[in-house]
Amino acid sequence: MELRHLRYFMAVAETRHFGRAAEQLHMAQPPLSQTIRRLEAELGVELFTRTTRQVALTGAGEVFRTDVERILKAVDEAVARVARFASGVEGVLRIGLTGSASYRQLPSLARLLKREMPQVMLEVHTEMLTPAQEKALIERRLDVGVLRPPVRQEGITHRTIADEPLVVAVPEQHPLAQVGSVRAEQLRHEGFIMYGATLGSVLNDAVVRTCLGAGYYPHCAYEVTETSAALALVAAGLGVAVLPDSVRSAPREGVVCKDLEDALSLRLDLAWREDDESPLLCSLLQVLEQNDVFLEGAI
Repeated sequence: MELRHLRYFMAVAETRHFGRAAEQLHMAQPPLSQTIRRLEAELGVELFTRTTRQVALTGAGEVFRTDVERILKAVDEAVARVARFASGVEGVLRIGLTGSASYRQLPSLARLLKREMPQVMLEVHTEMLTPAQEKALIERRLDVGVLRPPVRQEGITHRTIADEPLVVAVPEQHPLAQVGSVRAEQLRHEGFIMYGATLGSVLNDAVVRTCLGAGYYPHCAYEVTETSAALALVAAGLGVAVLPDSVRSAPREGVVCKDLEDALSLRLDLAWREDDESPLLCSLLQVLEQNDVFLEGAI
């Protein structure tokens, strides 16, 4: 049994006439009648009753028609779906994000994709530092990453989508919560909540360089693996945390974020594999370009 045989059957079932069905199928009537006879023989049932005046479905034919309609609809949907996938307008986009990017960049990207690529599903992986995202990209577990350069792994292309100043998150009862802005020198005697030293955090490096610029090395009071955990410990009064400005997009009770006057800023880049030529990625990059997501001239 071939797919075309099912389409022949449906044409006869819908027209109730072999001549009109043959015309609809752009074929001669005798081959159509022969095909339906062979289909009936293969199934071991009569699908139609035939008289000189009319063709009607048998009970078995009605049952068969219901299933064939479902099968052909599924086939047509599959053909359309694969065409949309090949054109880059449908599929699953696996995206990884560093912790703070989940607060501001993820909602912004998700809204953009919902508007411009509504048939694309997002598979989101958050709280991934740059080294973890690089590894996942190379191993093809991610399609794109939102990370902080430098990118050290070969075979990855990246473009800047944000340049964020650093802010300091302090407990709401802390004296610095009452001032307009903070200088790095004012944090000299504070306990810092930082990412674990073995995680390869770009943010950690920026915090250390900022503090060294003020003449001291930061004292790490607690190590965390996630931005949300750092904010939770700040809220508990266990220390301060220097974080990207995007954390302000998700206010947390008990935490006040202050501008850090003499801090460095951190780039946030969209990264993907150099050899990824998938239509979905090409469509994504085109949408981002058209909507001015990439910072002009930033590479």
